[in-house]
Amino acid sequence: MISHIDIRDFALIHRLSLDFYQGFHVITGETGAGKSILIEAVSLALGSRADTSFVRTGCEKAVIELTADTENPEIIALLRENGIETAQPMVFTREIFASGKSVCRINGTMVSVTFLNTLCRKLADIHGQYDHQSLLNPERHMDLLDRYGEGMIGEEKARTAELFRAYIKTKRELSELRKNAAERERQRDFMQFEWQEIDGAALSEGEDEELESRLLVLQNGERIYESLSRAYELFSEGEAPCVDMLGRGLACLREAESFSADAAAISRDVESSYYALKDAASEIRRLRDDMTFSQEELDQTQERLDVINRLKRKYGGSLEEVFAYKERLERDLELTESSEALQKELAGTLKKYKEGLLASSRRLSDLRKEAAKRIEERVNAELEELNFKDAEFRVHFGQKEGEIVLTEHGMDQIEFLIRSNKGETLKPLAKVASGGEISRIMLALKTAIGDCDRIPTLIFDEIDTGISGIAASVVGRKLRSIAENHQVICITHLAQIAAFGAHHYRIEKNEEKERTATTVTLLDKEETVREIARLLGGMNITETTLESARELLSFSEK
Repeated sequence: MISHIDIRDFALIHRLSLDFYQGFHVITGETGAGKSILIEAVSLALGSRADTSFVRTGCEKAVIELTADTENPEIIALLRENGIETAQPMVFTREIFASGKSVCRINGTMVSVTFLNTLCRKLADIHGQYDHQSLLNPERHMDLLDRYGEGMIGEEKARTAELFRAYIKTKRELSELRKNAAERERQRDFMQFEWQEIDGAALSEGEDEELESRLLVLQNGERIYESLSRAYELFSEGEAPCVDMLGRGLACLREAESFSADAAAISRDVESSYYALKDAASEIRRLRDDMTFSQEELDQTQERLDVINRLKRKYGGSLEEVFAYKERLERDLELTESSEALQKELAGTLKKYKEGLLASSRRLSDLRKEAAKRIEERVNAELEELNFKDAEFRVHFGQKEGEIVLTEHGMDQIEFLIRSNKGETLKPLAKVASGGEISRIMLALKTAIGDCDRIPTLIFDEIDTGISGIAASVVGRKLRSIAENHQVICITHLAQIAAFGAHHYRIEKNEEKERTATTVTLLDKEETVREIARLLGGMNITETTLESARELLSFSEK
C-alpha cells in the first residue's frame, strides 16, 4: 500500500507532500489543474520511462519519493536477491534531470529502471493511458485464472508441476547417460589399457615408502657395514672394549654396595647401562652379519620404484590416488557395460512420466476451461453493468492439438481477449485503445476476480470517460467495493463516482510569484460537500447544488 508521496519540481508541481490511506481515494479538480500529472508522478516513481519535459522549467531536476508498505513475499525475495535493504516502509526515489539523466533508488540503493518497474508491478496497477498495468501482461493471465479457480484447479496443477519436474529430471539423466555412454564407449579400450596397467603392477599400500627405505640401505651398504663393524669393535672387541670396561666397573661397585647405600644406587644404574650396552652390541653384530651387497637386489628395487613412480606421475601423484583412479576406471567400465540396459530403463520411465504429464495437463486444461467459463460470465456481467452493452470478454486457450508444449504449468497458453463494440474482433487487452475503456474493463476484471489479484494498490485514471448518471454510480459503487480489500485511488470528473470516496482530494492550479503551481488538498467533510456540489453544478455553487451533493453522499453511503 502506498502511504506517502513527496514531489518536487515536477511539471506544474513545485512542492507537494501527500499521505494516502487504506480504502477508496478520489481526486477531483478543474480541467487542466494537473490531476493526471499526479498519477504520472506516481507512475514514474514505480518505474515508467522518464521524460525530461517533466522537469519544472528552470529547475535542475525533478524528484519523486514514494513510500509504501508491503508484505508481498515476491517483493521481499527480489530485494534480498539483489542485496537491497528490506526495511519497511519501503522508499522509492526517482530523480529526473533536465540534462536527460534519470536515477532510481529503492531504500537508498541505486537500481535500474527495469528492475524498479519489475518490482513495482507487484505493488501497484495504474489503469488508464499508462503501461503500468499488470493485467495487460498475458504472462499473468494464467496465474489469475488459476487463482480464480483455485478450489478446483489447485490439486491438479500441483500434480502437473510435480510430474513435469520428474519428467525433466529423468530426461536430463537419460540425455546425460547417452552422452556419457557414447564418450565411454570411445574410451573403453583406453580405460581397459589403463586399468590393466595399474592392476598388472600388483601394487600394495605403502610399498613405495618401503622400497625407498630399502634402496637407501642398498645404495649405502658398504658405509653402513663399516660403521656397524667399527661400532661393534669399540663395544665388544679390541684392546679395551666398552662392554668389558663397564663390566669391570660394575664389579668394583658391587664390592662397595654392602657398605654404602649411595654406591648401591649407582651400581643399579650402571648395571642397567651394562646390560643395555651388551644387548646393543649383540644387535649391531646381527645387523652387520646380515648385511648383503647384492647388485641384483639393488637393480630390482630401483626398477620396481621406477614402475611405481611412473604410475604415480601418470595417475595422481601418490599411491592413494593411483588406487582411487583404478576404482573410477572400474566404475566407468561397469557403467559402459550396463549403460544400454540403464538407458532402456530410463527411457521407459521417461515415457511413463510423459504420458502421466500429458494426461494431467489435459485434465488441468479441462478444469481451467470450466473456470474460464465462470470468469467469462462474471466479467461480461460486470461489463454490461459498466455500460459496455455490446462488449464481450473471452479467455483464449492458444495451444492447438498436435502442437503441445508441456511445461510445469501444463499445456495451456492463456490470454484474456476483449471486444468493446459490436462487429469488432476479439483483441488482447493491451490492444484496447481508449484510456477510459481500459480503466473500466480493468475495473470489471478487478471486480470479477476479487482477491485473486494480489496487487495491493489500484489507480484509475479516465475511468469516467464516456459515461454519466446511473453508469457512473455503478462505477463508484464497484470502486468502493474493491477498496474493501485494496487501496484504490481514482481521478474523476463525476460527482456520482467521487461521492463514494472515503478520502477526497482536490487538485488546484494557482499562481505563485508569477508562476503556475499545482496543489493538492485533503478535504474534510464540509469541503467534500462543496467539491461534490461544484462537480454537479460548476463554479456557481448554490444551496440547491449543496443539498444535491449531500443527498448524493448520503446515497453513496448506503
